Amino acid sequence: MTLKKISLPLYLLLLLGLVLAPFFGAYPIFVMKLLCFALFACAFNLLLGYTGFLSFGHAAFLGGSAYVAGHAIKVLGLTPELGLLAGTATGALLGWVFGLLAIRRQGIYFAMITLALAQMVFFIALQAKFTGGEDGLQGVPRGKLFGVVDLRNELTMYYVTLLICVAAFLLIVRTIHSPFGQVLRGIKENEARALSLGYDTGRFKLLVFVISAALSGLAGSLKTLVLGFATLSDVHWTASGQVVLMTLVGGLGTLSGPLVGAAVVVLLENKIGELGNLLAQLTTVEWFNTLGESVTMVTGLIFVICVLAFRRGIMGEVIAFIERRRGK
Repeated sequence: MTLKKISLPLYLLLLLGLVLAPFFGAYPIFVMKLLCFALFACAFNLLLGYTGFLSFGHAAFLGGSAYVAGHAIKVLGLTPELGLLAGTATGALLGWVFGLLAIRRQGIYFAMITLALAQMVFFIALQAKFTGGEDGLQGVPRGKLFGVVDLRNELTMYYVTLLICVAAFLLIVRTIHSPFGQVLRGIKENEARALSLGYDTGRFKLLVFVISAALSGLAGSLKTLVLGFATLSDVHWTASGQVVLMTLVGGLGTLSGPLVGAAVVVLLENKIGELGNLLAQLTTVEWFNTLGESVTMVTGLIFVICVLAFRRGIMGEVIAFIERRRGK
């Protein structure tokens, strides 16, 4: 039995679990937030995991699109679908600009260029009036999708979010398994050889950068629609570090890795305070009560443990184990 035949039922089982989650006590807002970050991580993995380019500027696509989509819906009065399109287009446009400047370099220089450009977007968001500055953009209404589907209903918003994220994930899967995706793998493994075979590697790198940025923009726009606000944390450089963490913890270059990594990181950030309080009650150690205020430290510790214990990431190690068993 091939790995693809094994993974397909697992994906279907995961989808079924997400469809039924609201009926088994899952908090819809939390799951929708997790889905948005999972989409963000998958979009980032398309660039790093399958093309080999480490970007520290993806927060600009997530946050910039979140602001544009929120402003379009709240101030300009656009419908939710047009707001999402505006945010996605903003991500694609920013990706095109970033890509034109960054793909000329490789390695640490590529990463630093994307970081510098993202910091410029952060300062624009901090100073611009339409973003709300330090207060952020608040009170973004959900409205009605296509003038018919009322997104103010929590359950309706949940299934629309799930549908969009699943469709975007399938697009990523199709991209990876297309001839275009094979060229991306060739660029990652040996760009000089891909160039010698006649491929315009610069065009391929720019295109995958734009696709990754557009999908990140969709994730940011959807997050704004779900939560009703966009803040500076969406466009801060720490958001770029967070998506790197999700991808590496889950498994770089795997389809399921970013999904698992996003779940681990988001769950840690949201539940670590509750876990600390529980441990404090069980052990009578008061220090555990401060865990909720030390999320960054604990997340960093988890990252170090995962890197040392699971070099391929969680799903990378699982896939490697299945491959070894199949070989035997």
